[in-house]
Amino acid sequence: MIPGLRQSNTTILILSGLLLALVAGIAAATGKYSSTHQAGREIYNFRCYFCHGYSGDANTLAATYLQPPPRDFTALAPDDLSRDQMLHVIREGRPGTAMKPFSRLLNETEIELVADFIREEFILQRLPNTRYHSRENGWVNHQRYQPAFPFASGRIPLDRPWEQLTPGQRQGKRLFLGSCISCHDRARVSDEGAPWAPDAVSYPRTSFATGDFLLPPDALTGASPFARHDIARSLDQLSEPVRKGGELFLANCAFCHGADGSGRNWIGTFLEPHARDLTDDRFMATMTPERLRQVILHGLEGTSMPAWRSVLSDSQIESLIQYIDQAIHPLVRLNPQTSK
Repeated sequence: MIPGLRQSNTTILILSGLLLALVAGIAAATGKYSSTHQAGREIYNFRCYFCHGYSGDANTLAATYLQPPPRDFTALAPDDLSRDQMLHVIREGRPGTAMKPFSRLLNETEIELVADFIREEFILQRLPNTRYHSRENGWVNHQRYQPAFPFASGRIPLDRPWEQLTPGQRQGKRLFLGSCISCHDRARVSDEGAPWAPDAVSYPRTSFATGDFLLPPDALTGASPFARHDIARSLDQLSEPVRKGGELFLANCAFCHGADGSGRNWIGTFLEPHARDLTDDRFMATMTPERLRQVILHGLEGTSMPAWRSVLSDSQIESLIQYIDQAIHPLVRLNPQTSK
């Protein structure tokens, strides 16, 4: 008892509050947090780390595939994102992003726990949370991978030529490729290269030999990722000239460009360069009827696109152009008054 201090319920409450504040201060200083903070950590580490990262910096494999990228909490000041805004986003998600609503997975208490954990751990304290490469997670003597760290962190691009690397960096790159790439396979590169595309190696459609490749795929051939691009569009609702153009397209063009015009059928992806994707908005944004007519007439040098001027008549080529324009992708009219 402190001399001269009367014992009362009020005094006890004041002393209890001071004690709790002291404990909280020690906990913050030593990294030991309350049970509620730990509960928020567990929710975050189970529900959120995959996109936002254990350290809240969104430096994750998943983040490299997402547009827009996940929120980097470590780049925020406390006033940049209010607690109420965080609670709303966790509950309702963010339209147009990979952030889905969690109101069906978390109750209101859990939503508040994880929001408060994020604010305290990443925005206010700038702490690393749970380290992935720890002894507890099975990473004993993680320092033995140190030569690979520059490739995992992106300090050295993975596609830097071998001859430009020092002997130690070459060792690190081999170590990265042999031990780290399964989780860090989106390491930084100087040149992203072409987007990934399937490579046609085998497609057991024996009907290609008979010319009946537009027959519905059976159970075996239907399992191919290329099969759905050999499904012809319906011609019933088209005008007579356009319908005839569709028949010409299926008989002459679909073998390479696919029945849907995407070029993502077997032959189209087997060819180098691939058959043109006539459904691609970026490519077709510059395709006029006249330009398409010239390509059909004269072919494309350096590709498998042949000249059709000796095979199809002018009226047949015109029907083809109308079909592509109306059934596959609209063509660009430089003069709005021009119908062709």
